[in-house]
Amino acid sequence: MTEQAQYYVAVVGAGPAGLFATRELTQQGVQVALFNRDLKPGGLAEYGIYPEKHKMKEGLRNQFRQILALENLHYFGNVLIAENGDLSRTDLRQLGFQATLVTTGAQGTKWLGLPGEHLRGVFHAKDIVYHYNLLPPFSQREYPIGRRVAVIGVGNVMLDIARYLIEMLHVEEVISIARRGPGEVKFDKKELETVVGSLDMADLQAEVQRVLPVMQAVGQEPTAFWDLIHASREKMASPKNSGSLHMRFLLSPTRILSSSLNDVIGLEVEENTLALVNGEIKAHSTGLHRTLEVDTVIFAIGDQVDEALGLPIRGSEFVKAAEPRYPVDGISYEVYEPLLKRIIPDMFVAGWARQASYGLVGLARKDGVNGARAVLQYLHTLQPLPALPLAALHERLDELGKPVVTATDIQRLTLAEQARAVELGLEEFKFHTNRDMLRAIGK
Repeated sequence: MTEQAQYYVAVVGAGPAGLFATRELTQQGVQVALFNRDLKPGGLAEYGIYPEKHKMKEGLRNQFRQILALENLHYFGNVLIAENGDLSRTDLRQLGFQATLVTTGAQGTKWLGLPGEHLRGVFHAKDIVYHYNLLPPFSQREYPIGRRVAVIGVGNVMLDIARYLIEMLHVEEVISIARRGPGEVKFDKKELETVVGSLDMADLQAEVQRVLPVMQAVGQEPTAFWDLIHASREKMASPKNSGSLHMRFLLSPTRILSSSLNDVIGLEVEENTLALVNGEIKAHSTGLHRTLEVDTVIFAIGDQVDEALGLPIRGSEFVKAAEPRYPVDGISYEVYEPLLKRIIPDMFVAGWARQASYGLVGLARKDGVNGARAVLQYLHTLQPLPALPLAALHERLDELGKPVVTATDIQRLTLAEQARAVELGLEEFKFHTNRDMLRAIGK
């Protein structure tokens, strides 16, 4: 570290947005403390991408390793930043940080508030994804899945969940539930290729035919949908098991039905229609209900930010300034306090912390960089610090009484996992408990 005056920033969250934001800041000479709730960095790039996508994940890990090696970066894993966490936002200010960039993603769980959501056999997709990607403590929890599973949603996450259920758990049937029609599905061709071989084509043709009059009444045709299906079938993976995938359109879940033992026995849904309102197609309920016989319900409807940080929330996102001081590409990265009607001057958000469940790794990377550029604009209105209070930070972390993971520790962990993969003849190996990871790095 040089002796000249420097800026001092906390980045909270070590997923793609936080890592690439950190790189942008350090390349501009800023000293960054990168705090991560998990031991291992990567966020959804590590714990959200389907396990068999080894090439994609390893390519991202190589980039993350290069970032962790940057001179101006101080990595602190296993540290929770929250109002009642290891350190709070107030603590960060008192420790001398001139700005905080929150890139924690959308760690909150989004539900619809339906009767029966508390039942055994009702889960959120994010928890299932964390489980099969071996993120502690989700890796250690049990998620009992039945034979007929309803997945609420029609995005790429639904496809990943369907793939896991059919390939790994050998379920008999997965039923995807869509509030809108085939013309508004959210998944892409590449993701569909992994499960389209399990798609019941005769059933799908009948379902599209059922909703076709409703689509045509608002000027929609299923042409693009069928093009997507057929294009994905050209490069589809061969089904690994006999489970089938079904799609149901123009349905909204209204209630989860239970047995006397509080187990799921069905999903009540309401039929929708489509209407053109001010040039925009909207889904409207018809009042007609029916029941699907399923024994598991998984919600893949997106996420919301974590209220534990103590930042103001509106809907599923932190409140951003409508008139930011330091916009980047016309986007606000500054947190706004509605009750006080003012911008929180040193608090910024980026990635899914700025816009929940939006885009994949590439967009998170771009948004993290832009969030860092907003922070840099703010820093340039301040005086750099003549000396960094790193000793005070380390003293506070020592007081936590638990292991804090450094970038050097992550290097040791990487080598240990790579060695185990070779030993076991696997393409990839992960320790799936914090205890095992800490043991591997000597903590």
